[in-house]
Amino acid sequence: MASGVIERPAEFRAVAEFLLSAARQPSGLVIEGEAGIGKTTLWLAGVAEAHERGFEVLSARAGQAETVLTYAALADLLGGVDALALAELPDVQRIAVDRVLLRTSVDGPSTDQSVVAAAFTSVIGRLSENAPVLLAIDDAQWLDPSSQAVLTAAARRLTGRVGLLLTERTEHEGADAADWLQLAAPDRIGRLRIGPLSLGGLHALVSSRLDRSFPRPTMVRIAEISAGNPFYALELARAIDSGSSDSVLPVTLAELMRMRIGRLDNEIQHLLLAAACASSPTIELLAQVSGIPVERVNELLAEPGAKGVVAVDGDVVRFSHPLLARSVYTDATRRERRAMHRLLSETATLPELRARHMALAASSADPRTLTALDQAAVAASRRGAPAAAAELVELAIGLGGQTPERRIRAADHHIHAGDLPHAEALLNDVLAAVPRGLERAKALNLLAGTQIHLSSFASAVTMLEEALANSSESLEVRVRTMLLLSFAQLNAGEFIHAMQHSERAVILAEDIDDPDLTSQVLSMRALVTSMCGNGFDEFALRRAVALEDPASDAPITLRASATYAVLLSWAGRLHEAAEQMSAVRRRCTDRGAESDLVFVAYFTTLIDVWLGRYADAAALADETVERAQQLGGDHLQVVGLTVQAVVNAYTGREAEARSAAVAAIDLARRCGSPRLADWSSISLGFLELSLGNHTEAIAALEPLIARFEAVPGTEIATSGYVPDAVEALVSLGRHTDAEPMIDEIEANGRWLDRPWMLAVGARCRSMWLAAQGDVGGAVAMAQTAMAYHDRLPMPFERARTLLLLGQLQRRQRKKELARATLSEALTIFEELGARLWADRARTELDRSGGTSTRMLGLTPSEQRVAELAASGMTTRDVAAALFISPKTVESNLARVYRKLGIRSRAELGRVMGSGDGPAG
Repeated sequence: MASGVIERPAEFRAVAEFLLSAARQPSGLVIEGEAGIGKTTLWLAGVAEAHERGFEVLSARAGQAETVLTYAALADLLGGVDALALAELPDVQRIAVDRVLLRTSVDGPSTDQSVVAAAFTSVIGRLSENAPVLLAIDDAQWLDPSSQAVLTAAARRLTGRVGLLLTERTEHEGADAADWLQLAAPDRIGRLRIGPLSLGGLHALVSSRLDRSFPRPTMVRIAEISAGNPFYALELARAIDSGSSDSVLPVTLAELMRMRIGRLDNEIQHLLLAAACASSPTIELLAQVSGIPVERVNELLAEPGAKGVVAVDGDVVRFSHPLLARSVYTDATRRERRAMHRLLSETATLPELRARHMALAASSADPRTLTALDQAAVAASRRGAPAAAAELVELAIGLGGQTPERRIRAADHHIHAGDLPHAEALLNDVLAAVPRGLERAKALNLLAGTQIHLSSFASAVTMLEEALANSSESLEVRVRTMLLLSFAQLNAGEFIHAMQHSERAVILAEDIDDPDLTSQVLSMRALVTSMCGNGFDEFALRRAVALEDPASDAPITLRASATYAVLLSWAGRLHEAAEQMSAVRRRCTDRGAESDLVFVAYFTTLIDVWLGRYADAAALADETVERAQQLGGDHLQVVGLTVQAVVNAYTGREAEARSAAVAAIDLARRCGSPRLADWSSISLGFLELSLGNHTEAIAALEPLIARFEAVPGTEIATSGYVPDAVEALVSLGRHTDAEPMIDEIEANGRWLDRPWMLAVGARCRSMWLAAQGDVGGAVAMAQTAMAYHDRLPMPFERARTLLLLGQLQRRQRKKELARATLSEALTIFEELGARLWADRARTELDRSGGTSTRMLGLTPSEQRVAELAASGMTTRDVAAALFISPKTVESNLARVYRKLGIRSRAELGRVMGSGDGPAG
């Protein structure tokens, strides 16, 4: 290792600089080059340097053996972590780690791959709090798919002092680390290409490793043949050292390997083949498969050990270079390899390992091997390794076990692994081969699920209707089909059919002993019922939450706990909704459900905005945009942009709101899901209204207005745009167009006793009456709206109604009352940070002869107290109106008097009424 550093000083400096960066922030370095070029030597030097600098080093060396176990590399990384650090993980993550490390059986609920990723990320994050952490992986091109998937997910989330040091072959086929390894800041991953050594470097290397020098002509010949490849050069030098003439040296590395290993006797070569076939060869394992004593194995391995072919570390046998292991394996005959895998299958205790050896030993299907592969796939799936599970099922298919049922299972595993194209190909094969029946229904269900994931609801409906027609053989499949169908129909606008299928699913589910499925159908019925304008059965929904399986891998849109939070928010019970959604978010975080967290963030952002928590909403929106970008996919990007548009519109950030909304709408159209950006359209319409651009507001909201009559009910989720549309229409004199929306939202508010519908419906009616010239009726209706606002914790909506009421009071020439009302509206808008609406309130206040907060130098709370006190209200009345104590009123008034240079309420009345500042 030391000599390697001397031979490549510039490369080692690059590794040292990478470690400096990793000691401060997440950083990565991929050392790449051809086989034998010296990547591992430099990698080992980097690992040693990290130890010297106080890093916590977790390392893994990926293997090329066909029998590599699921999570092999990840288990190596986690194997070096102190048990106490693992014990502090949430239960669901701790169980996942135990399964990765094979410390527990696969009995019980399955582990999801996202949970494994969350657990690994948590562990690395905790370790990095105490010391910088280096994740060092040699030969990343051979990472098992499950370990690679977890590292991919974890890398995006790293925030602490963490470095990733990888080596990778450039000539290896398949995706390289640049394709799958990305940090949150992509520019923090560097690439270091290792080139050939110079003649001088090769001479230094050969001299230090073989403890002898060669004449310059010989070294020139070695350099020419090896093209500066250090491993190749060393092998050539060893061949010369053993007696070969440099004029007859092999011209390829493969020939050198054969020559070197071929000189060993057959008994030794048999042991080496066993080591090359096994994922983790040990002396004891080699003794078992060869049928000779351990002592004899040690004796036989002494010769290849002396020749640098293998090394024995304790009980573990390792080839000194992967090329040697590969040479042993590929140079053996197919018959020899199969025979060795058969022997290894008989010694294997792990189901997956045994099944892999059996598959490699078989030339065609046999029931025992197929059963072993099926069982191993189940075990891998339960360990949270869907890619490995799919691979095992496809091994069975490749051996001749080509049944539709296996193709469906393989597709299901690929879907969970995120490989939708592969899954769709398998499912389309099933549909082509199976014209009718239960297997066709199952395949259609899975295909429809991928369409729902992509928000292609119309396509999903078509598939699910056909699936339903083929599902009569299984009640469970029928119920699951109805469940998905009702969801797809709901989002496709087929409300009546969605209601029918959700009701039928609930009835049929009672005959199936599956609590979680019952939970899902009850949850779906509640969602559909509410969207159709009939509210929801809270007792049934609470039952659904109680029946929900916390370990379920059902999409979050089908989980009762999330649905309950959403419906609580629609009912105006925002604090309960926020608490419930927070619990859902914690569960998603523990399980590493990144896509689900985007869904949660969407509704949480809306709840935060409605509650007036703009700062929280803005932080969550930014986090969601970043998460959506990391996860990829147009649909998630639309959601991220939409929540940004919502927050920016409410906080008056015009350019940012417009940019995010337009981008979301355009992207949703391009990916064939225009309704996915409905809230972006709402935000754009709201922004235009906030700016007083009523014509532009109607243009932005026109797609939603056009659907108004086709959508049953007026829940805030589907009709959140109605108050803005009505205000813009009334302002444009289109009273007739506005009235049906007002009628509907008022009627539904009374029917469901929804405070949001009642409050905004009354405000809309007030606007409409005022436009007809009935100012008295408009004031009365606005006051009615204010009464409903007392039941609705939505401060912006309250302030918006206050603004209208103040305008109406000014029209009635009730100046003092109007100023008090407008001052309260202004205070709320300013406290929320709703800049555009604060400006509107300030303008109205100036029109009514009031004094703005900025003119008097008062805080919003002082301004509100001063306005009410100046109107003639007693201290107790002011306290009651503002929901504060009389003592707080008095302390505010004391500060107001001091700032204005006055001493009495009479002076306060004159100052606030005249609009003049204090004398002097």
